[in-house]
Amino acid sequence: MKKILLFCLLIFAWISTNAQVTTSSLSGQISDDQNGQLLGAVVIATHTPSGTEYATTTLENGRFTIPDMRVGGPYTIEVSYVGFKSQKLENVFLDLGKRKNVDFKLMAESQTLDEVVISANQGGIFDKHKTGAATNINREQISELPTLSRSASDYTRLNPMSAEGGSFGGRNDQFNNYSVNGTVFNNPFGLDAATPGGQTDAQPISLDAIDQIQVSIAPYDVLQSGFTGAAVNAVTKSGTNKFEGTVFGFFNNSDLIGGKVKQTSVNKGDLTNTQYGFALGGPIIKDKAFFFANLELQNRKDLGSYFLPNSGTTGSNISRVLESDLILVSKLLKDNFGYETGAYKDFYHKSNNMKGILRLDFNIAKNHKLSASYNFLDAFKDKPAHPSAIGARGPSLQTLQFQNSGYRINNKLHSGIVELKSVFGSRYSNKLQATYTAFRDSRDPFSAPFPVLNIGKDGSRYIIAGHEPFSIHNILDQDVITIQDNFNIYYKNHAFTIGGAFEKFMFNNSFNLTGYGTRVFFPDVDINNIQTVFTSPEFIQEVADARAAFSKNNSNNTWALAETNIGQISGFVQDEISMNSKLTLTLGLRIDVPQYFDTKTKIEENIARYGGLVSNGGFYAPDITYYDKDGNAVKFDHTVLPKQKALFNPRLGFNYEYSEDLQIRGGTGMFTGRLPFVWVGNQVANPAFTFIV
Repeated sequence: MKKILLFCLLIFAWISTNAQVTTSSLSGQISDDQNGQLLGAVVIATHTPSGTEYATTTLENGRFTIPDMRVGGPYTIEVSYVGFKSQKLENVFLDLGKRKNVDFKLMAESQTLDEVVISANQGGIFDKHKTGAATNINREQISELPTLSRSASDYTRLNPMSAEGGSFGGRNDQFNNYSVNGTVFNNPFGLDAATPGGQTDAQPISLDAIDQIQVSIAPYDVLQSGFTGAAVNAVTKSGTNKFEGTVFGFFNNSDLIGGKVKQTSVNKGDLTNTQYGFALGGPIIKDKAFFFANLELQNRKDLGSYFLPNSGTTGSNISRVLESDLILVSKLLKDNFGYETGAYKDFYHKSNNMKGILRLDFNIAKNHKLSASYNFLDAFKDKPAHPSAIGARGPSLQTLQFQNSGYRINNKLHSGIVELKSVFGSRYSNKLQATYTAFRDSRDPFSAPFPVLNIGKDGSRYIIAGHEPFSIHNILDQDVITIQDNFNIYYKNHAFTIGGAFEKFMFNNSFNLTGYGTRVFFPDVDINNIQTVFTSPEFIQEVADARAAFSKNNSNNTWALAETNIGQISGFVQDEISMNSKLTLTLGLRIDVPQYFDTKTKIEENIARYGGLVSNGGFYAPDITYYDKDGNAVKFDHTVLPKQKALFNPRLGFNYEYSEDLQIRGGTGMFTGRLPFVWVGNQVANPAFTFIV
């Protein structure tokens, strides 16, 4: 029966996914006072705050490993063996993703206890199981170090390879892999910010919910993948046997902002910002079940524009744009088309967000632990029209916008994970994870359907009116499903890991840059000719077409849509070998195979939506000859996706502890990571000869 169970677990491991770091582990060696290795010594590690126990027995060589333990502590470690005095080590703390080594030397019962020898590596810079470059930030650092934004990025910058904008090792932040409790916390489509909530300036999870953070640049552990920059793993706090909580609040307004730079007065605007919330954890059933809950809200209000129109006054924030011209443009659009431009000064933009998490932990039995968590983010931010994507558009000293040329961007996130950690005797263990994450990003334009209007003066951009071009039915839905499993085997000096990987990303992207006409790419309308243009038959038709496009696309559900389904299947095997008390080797191989599922079918559906081949009246032209950077003739077929080539990632790490003060560690290996999937999604959405990248 045991062999059948083991076989099933091994098979299951190969059809699962890559695990992100959520736990810690403990290892060591038990010997007697003559340095003899003790087989079958009992090791019990107890997480003191929750009473959670982890137990195992030593192997033939006296070694033991306890995997998948709760991070933090303190832990109490007890070792017992028949005929020997038991020993206890207290106040042991575990770091996320790291294995702590603790060795015990037991004395015979008949001997007088003169000296007890317990050696415990502190798990810092010198760690015999550490091979790659990584930084751990614990709960104490998070609570004590200063933060300006209440963001995890204020702490991940402690990694010496970090740089401005979330870059690690010189890579763009889109090539990092972020996870919280093992769930994907990237913005996988790759638009704008690398983490959810970035477009609304919202942090996806409260600092008061985070227990530990790990930043890994080159972990030679095959379990970590999906990045070529850094793996940023965070775990949240868990409940204990003691009810503990915090209540917090922050307030800021323009009265707390300076108004001068040296002797020059600056416009500090009108700001109101409040941030408040709570965190609470405790037992449901003592020693058995625990909960942790956190909720945080932020409400902010800023001036929509810090620049004022020119009405004959002077000041550092007075624009060249005449107030009389703004009034004229607004009146002409109102009188001729019933179009409301909105205010041009003294209007406000709001930024609100609410985020929370609920985590449950269950000690099903001494060797089986179950945890489940759910977190959400609901955020929005009001923004002006894009300031630079189609030329300088302000608001600035040169250019002003009307309020209704802006939009509200919405970032919503719902994420859940279930994790089961099991130990089977002293030789086998397993960790299973199942996750689901839903991202919902959308824009609510302030403008009614209307052409984009760029108005110029003296050869440069002057006034922005009309619809925000990037906010025409702009919706992005992302769903991520993963099932994860690691199976570990401990044999003599070896710690084997066998597993597999599966992940699926499903994207629905609607982007309609020219949905209300192509005027977005027209030359600016000169302010001196504005009345002539607004009353021209051509512009009147443009307005009618924009309004008709809104009605038609909503009625017929014909807005542009790109459905892209991408994923990856992987398999990996690894062996961590304790060669002796000083040298540890890690050897592993990971194989990743990309998957496109039905993406080719989705491309063909879009080709049909755009009318098919050019010869049939459509826009698809796979027979056109283009030329690459070397002048070679090439043809471009949207239906041909990148090859599903297996990517082999061998890795080797070593750690040699010469002495307590000198350690040599390093390694080599191959790393493959996800790319911003918008690169594929854009080809799905735009299978036309007019869109080639």
